[in-house]
Amino acid sequence: MKRDEYYHWAERAARWGADYLASVEQRPVRAQTKPGDIAARLPGSPPDDPEPMETIFDDFEQLVPDGMTHWQHPRFFAYFPGNAAPASMVAEHLVTVMAAQCMLWQTSPAATELETVMADWMRQAFGLPDHFCGVIQDTATTTTLCAVLTMRERALGWRGVESGVAGTRPVRVYASPQTHSSVLKAARLAGIGERHLVTVPTDETWSMDPRALEQAIADDRAAGLLPGGVVVCVGGTSIGASDRVREVIEVARRNDLYVHVDAAWAGSAMVCPELRALWDGVEGADSIVINPHKWLGAQFDCCLQFLADPKPQLRTLSVRPGYLRTLGESDVTDYNDWGIPLGRRFRALKLWFLLRAHGLEDLRNRIRNHIAWAQEAAAAISDLEDFRLITPCHLSLFTFQFAPQGVAPGAASERLLQIINDDGRIYLTQTHHEGEFVIRFQVGQFDCRREDVLLAVDVIRELAESSSSLAREV
Repeated sequence: MKRDEYYHWAERAARWGADYLASVEQRPVRAQTKPGDIAARLPGSPPDDPEPMETIFDDFEQLVPDGMTHWQHPRFFAYFPGNAAPASMVAEHLVTVMAAQCMLWQTSPAATELETVMADWMRQAFGLPDHFCGVIQDTATTTTLCAVLTMRERALGWRGVESGVAGTRPVRVYASPQTHSSVLKAARLAGIGERHLVTVPTDETWSMDPRALEQAIADDRAAGLLPGGVVVCVGGTSIGASDRVREVIEVARRNDLYVHVDAAWAGSAMVCPELRALWDGVEGADSIVINPHKWLGAQFDCCLQFLADPKPQLRTLSVRPGYLRTLGESDVTDYNDWGIPLGRRFRALKLWFLLRAHGLEDLRNRIRNHIAWAQEAAAAISDLEDFRLITPCHLSLFTFQFAPQGVAPGAASERLLQIINDDGRIYLTQTHHEGEFVIRFQVGQFDCRREDVLLAVDVIRELAESSSSLAREV
């Protein structure tokens, strides 16, 4: 495709996108395909000669949309949302056109400075004190790895980055079982190892027990191990549980441990001042991660990390060869020093567009609605025959089971979930809680309406009632 054809095809893509968004709720939420279906319709080798854009676009329309799960569907109640407000989509298009590699200030002055300002706008939106500064990363997985690497190096006196971790005392990181699997991945990739990620017991609210944390740290020190840091959970992925942030941070501070708060999903709700009790004490953290792409409408990917003091992370991650220096400018910020990749996308633009197009009050009201509608759905499902609520609403997430008499509730719930998702009108996913298979229900898609949530309850009831053979099948 030549550059002078760009306008035509960009316009056609924009028309397709507008039509898609206008009609997405008429599609099944989850892709109704089987593994291998799409690959079987693709050629086995690449073309030697160029093909017309008309053919390529037609193939896209025939192959791709029906093979996708539709994350922008208003009845997407699975996982956590991956939202994309139209304003952020427009910003992403502009970023794509400029195609800048924003690794240094000199390669992207506007992107760098807009990132600094947008991170501070978001700091204010979340009610964080002004000693925090921010950086936009790709995802919470990468951000958590940055924090765990910093924990390791701080504990080792930065010997790891200089001479490796071989021969050093094992560094221990502490977290509750409610933290995301990204914490485990970070422990693996940081060279800490699964064995040294310490799972701290929780209380009856599934919050980390501060006394158990204190004891685990003391036991490790007595055993010659090296406590390095604590990962605090705010809005865990499985059931939405949160640690008692202030108490856990107080234990960490008494023991001189680095603290990373994983609020990837729930942190977005902190734009609502009345919800901030959930992370009371967060001002004592060293690092905080929040994903605006989960609940605030910033097109994926867009992850904010707030740092009380960036110097330990910069000391851990920064590499400055001569060819990456901005000559004659000593006071500029080069955000590649703050993370793992050298290459960086211009993610701040979509936050700028989003915040200005919606304003904080609109974003707050969407989150308040999602929470209220989730509570309404949880109450309605708990009233259905043969259903029971397993965990209450944590913000807009709850779990339940289908438990017909004489059938193991885990097996019945698993079969019902398969039927629900094959039906296509709504999309739910599962987790395991205290050894049991349970169904997760979270409300958070950007354009979701109350009627979509209530329809989900009706679909669950209808499919449970109409599947008269369900009990026999399981």
